[in-house]
Amino acid sequence: MNVEEEVERLKEEIKRLGKVQGDGSYKVTFGVLFNDDKCANIFEALVGTLRAAKKRNVVTYEVELLLQGVHDDVEITLRPAAEGSDAVVKK
Repeated sequence: MNVEEEVERLKEEIKRLGKVQGDGSYKVTFGVLFNDDKCANIFEALVGTLRAAKKRNVVTYEVELLLQGVHDDVEITLRPAAEGSDAVVKK
């Protein structure tokens, strides 16, 4: 699976595990993503996929590096569909 495919899968998993917000974004904590069995089977390097998604403006989170345990409560925000898809197209 290439990076773009992994980012798309990550978007699906955030929608599955997260809560939709009023602006159309989804929020989930890093701990929920990291400890989910399905995510563990999909992503070899979840933190790397999250960093790639952040670089592409698909997701946002406040810390530079996510560490399991230490950052379990950090919120990962999936941007609303229009914003996220525009950001991916721009590269």
